[in-house]
Formats: sequence, C-alpha cells, structure tokens
Amino acid sequence: MSDEIPGTVSQTEPDQDDPNHQLTVVAAGRAMPLSATIAASVVVPTIVADAGDAAGKRFLEFFAATIRNKNTRMAYYRACYRFFAWCEHHRIGTLADIEPLHIAAYIETMQSDFEKPSVKQHLAAIRMLFDWLVTGQVVATNPAHSVRGPKHVVKTGKTTVLDAEQARRLLDSIDISTLVGLRDRALISVMTFAFARIGAVVAMRVEDYYPKGKRWWVRLHEKGGKRHEMPAHHNLEAYLDSYIEGAGIGDSSKAPLFRSAAGRTGTLTDKPMNRVDAWRMIQRRAAGLGMRVNIGCHTFRATGITAYLEAGGTLENAQAMAAHESPRTTKLYDRTGDEITLNEIERITI
Repeated sequence: MSDEIPGTVSQTEPDQDDPNHQLTVVAAGRAMPLSATIAASVVVPTIVADAGDAAGKRFLEFFAATIRNKNTRMAYYRACYRFFAWCEHHRIGTLADIEPLHIAAYIETMQSDFEKPSVKQHLAAIRMLFDWLVTGQVVATNPAHSVRGPKHVVKTGKTTVLDAEQARRLLDSIDISTLVGLRDRALISVMTFAFARIGAVVAMRVEDYYPKGKRWWVRLHEKGGKRHEMPAHHNLEAYLDSYIEGAGIGDSSKAPLFRSAAGRTGTLTDKPMNRVDAWRMIQRRAAGLGMRVNIGCHTFRATGITAYLEAGGTLENAQAMAAHESPRTTKLYDRTGDEITLNEIERITI
C-alpha cells in the first residue's frame, strides 16, 4: 500500500525483503504491533479496532495474506475503509450490528457517485472481507452475502482505441535524439506490439528482452502471477535495440528495463518507472501532438489488439497473445465493428 492511504502509522524504516518486519498500526488511539509484509501506512477503521485486537489483526491479514496484487490490495482497502467510514457516519456501533440492510443501503447510495463496475468492486471487497472475518471467528455471519450489486453487462470496452495512422503518428512524433525519447518510444511499443499491460511493462528487467532462435522475445509478468512470452514485432525489436544501446544497459540483465528520468535533466536513474510515470509521459506525448482524444496506458494494448484483428487476425490468437483467460475479455477490445458505413445508414428509407 502507498502513503496515500488515509491515516498514520508508526514504524521503523521498512525492509521490503524482511517478511517479519514489525509494523505498528495505529487503531482507535492504541498501537497494535503486528508482523506484516505491508511496509507502508495502514489504518484500521475504528469500528474494527473497537472489536478487539484479534479483529484488527484479522482485518490487516486480509490485505496482507489474501491479496497478492498490490493494485487490487489498494482498491479493496479503499473500498472497505470507505464502507466503514460510512457506517461510523451513520452511527452503526459495532461490527456485529452491521446487517444486510445497511450494506444494501450503502450500495444504493454509491450508485449516484460511482459507475456500476466500481460499485460491484466495492461490494466484492466488502463481501470478501466479511468472509475472512467469519472464518476468523470475528463475526458470526457475513451480512454482505445476500446483497446483490447492480447489473452490468459489457459487450464493448470503453478504452479509447487509436487507429493505425494515429498510433504511427504518435510514435513518429517522439524525439529520439534524447535517451528519454528512445525510452518512451520503446515503452509505448511494448504495450502496442506485445499487447502488454502497463504494470507488466514497468516491471520488466533487461533480461526480459532476450534472443530465442533467430528472433528476439519479450517476457511479461502479468497479473495473477502469469509469465507470458511473445516474439517481438520487428518494429518493437528495432525500438528496444535502439533504447538499450543508447542507455548502455545491455549488460545489466537484472536491472530495470524502463527507468525513471532524473527530473528534467534527460538522464535516466537506476530506478524503474511506475505506472503513474508512464501515464504522465503518455499525456505529455499526446498533448504535444495535439491529440484531442482521451488516452491512457491501456489505450495501446487495445490499439494493438484492434489493429491485429483488423488485419485478419483471429480472436483465438488474439486471446493467447493478450494472455486472456476468456475470449469474451478479448472481444471487448475488438473495435473492428465500430464503424458504421454511410451505405448502411442510407438503408433507412424514410
């Protein structure tokens, strides 16, 4: 978790590699020393802390022990913390006092401020947390079990997709006379040509771009612990070669591949970029090109999949290349049917 989580924590300097690092969590005015792998700020909600130290420890273990993906952990923590703040605001005294009616009312109020997918995610987080509290004998039943979220059926994704000309124009607009420009072009290309999620791209090491036979491949560590390997597109290969040679990192196999810049100096540090760095970079590149579409990191994954399908690629192969569990997920990225021709419109003979 990051220090953006509301609240405070008293701790020694965290050691990310020490699983027994002692984290002192501040909960309802009293310190609770816990062994945890979460080396950052955490707050136990008052309603949980008031249920006793066992409840507070169980609450923290839910995020530390059951959720391996740090982004999911952050999202679920925020969801649960927001719910318990709502309970406190509505004077629901203890964990045992929370009933299905309360959770249903909370979910109903959320729908005026959040999109349906966000509401469903919040409900899923609350339900899973209470399941964990039930198995830990903190509460007797799960009040969220019978509560149903809003119906949400998605047939087409909302991620902005660039056409081939826009994507090429963006790549060609990057000034590659600088090391940062070489890095940015290579990073965007991995997302586009390897259908990669930004989390997997910024986690790449130099050794994750490697030769196999006569071609070079990229290795991606995707969410869910998946190790996904793909041959590099010839453009991607050229862009990565130029960047690695320019950065002089070819011999640093264990080092981060995509590194953050040192301010505006144009030099790269030895620290990896993060997702926010990448998002800001893309916003700058799009603004510099005068693009009026709202794009983000996921745009390039969707753009690559769409370009592949438009060129006659199959949905089955696209699913394998994108490392999707279900073809339904891959289909969300398929925008090949978005264009309605003028001839079809003129069929309306009124």
